[in-house]
Formats: sequence, structure tokens, C-alpha cells
Amino acid sequence: MADWSAQQYLKFEDERTRPSHDLLAQVRLTAPRKAVDIGCGPGNSTELLVQRWPQAEIMGIDTSADMLRQARERLPAQTFTEANIAHWVPPANTDLLFANAIFQWVPDHLRQLQRLLGALPSGGVLAVQMPDNLDEPSHVMMREVAHAGPWRQTLADAARARDVLPKLGAYYDALRPLCQRIDMWHTIYNHVLADAAAIVEWVKGTGLKPFVDPLGPADRKEFVREYTARIAAADPAQVDGKVILRFPRFFVVAVK
Repeated sequence: MADWSAQQYLKFEDERTRPSHDLLAQVRLTAPRKAVDIGCGPGNSTELLVQRWPQAEIMGIDTSADMLRQARERLPAQTFTEANIAHWVPPANTDLLFANAIFQWVPDHLRQLQRLLGALPSGGVLAVQMPDNLDEPSHVMMREVAHAGPWRQTLADAARARDVLPKLGAYYDALRPLCQRIDMWHTIYNHVLADAAAIVEWVKGTGLKPFVDPLGPADRKEFVREYTARIAAADPAQVDGKVILRFPRFFVVAVK
């Protein structure tokens, strides 16, 4: 895929940051020495860590140059590093690994979560949130349009960019032997947006990228047009003309 766009992502900063607030509220550390924001994006979640623990050493890692540029502008006193989580090792004295909406993109992420939790010191916390929305209209319609159009062959692998999340019990069985405590929960957010086009703008920053990035300009425009029409039909306007984006998310907090 093309690089992620910090500008596109931040069009819905408040809504995208809400899960970080909710995840952080369940982290009970009082004075972590180091905390790492994995998949830090433009630094919106990193900022929450800095506000919560101003005396801690806070750093962020990401694979996107544009996201890291925005994060460094936002938080110039913090360290932001380009790194692939599949090969990254937490630095010594890291007490918190925090990840908001990144591991759904990581192949074999259960194994990666086990590896990272195992690298923490006793009492260290792994806190993770992942979208669990592949069966929502916003994503079902992506796959339907990809399958139905002239771009079908080009986009044959687009849906494989993200795997369906394993069942909750799989996370428990993978992480419980490595920790003294584990909390898991789902939250369904219902975001009120201006119209169907706003839903499309939301997913352009994330889930739609594997479907439109491989296309040329003309096909990309037509794909988005057809996708927008299907979203408008699937998510009809409310009495005031606005639409509701239903967005389930999965959370896990493990204490080693």
C-alpha cells in the first residue's frame, strides 16, 4: 500500500482517539519508567500517555514516514522511531506497551502479542485495541465492490490485508499463561457523521486503502463512487440527515 496519510487520518481525530482514552483508563500503572506507543500514527494516542505520565520516558514507533512526521511536530520532546513491529524489541525498563488500532494489520498478531508480553518485566502491561468491524457494512461493501467491478483481478488479495480477529478465547489462551491478570472486552461505538460521504472519508484513511491504492485514478474514482452509493443504501440518513457509523472494537489489557 501507499504510505498512510496523517492528514486523512486526523479528519476524525476525536472519534479515533476515544478508544485510546477507554483503553488507557484500564491501565493501572502509577509510575511506568518507559511507555511505548506501538503504531503511534500522528501522535494523538502518544499525547495521552504523555499527559498521564509526564515523568515517564514516552516513545512512539510506526512504519509510516508521514505519520511520524506529524507525531514529531505534535510532540517534539518525545522520541518517534520508524520500526516494523514484527521485528521490533522493547527497550529495557519498558513497563507499558500501548497499541491503538494497529495489530489488526500485523500478520500472525497473536504470536507477536505473546512475544511482546513475554519481553516485559514483571508487572508490565500490554494494552491493545483492535477494530473488529470486518462484518460491518463499511467493510462488507468494500469487498462487494471489489468483487463486482472490472478491477476484480487487481483487487483479488485486497481483503487479505486484514485477517478476521480470532475468537476472544484464543487471546485468553495465548496470553493467560504469560500474565498474572488479563482483561478483555468489546465496545461498540456509534459515531454520528454528516452523511455517507463522511463514512467514506473515514475509511479512506484506513480500511479502504488496500482496495483503492492498487487502482489507477479513473478506476479509483469509480470504485469510490460505487462504494459511496452502497454505503448510502446500507446506512440510511436519520431524521436530521446524519448517518450512524457502527464501529465494534476489541480491547485486551494483560499484566505480566
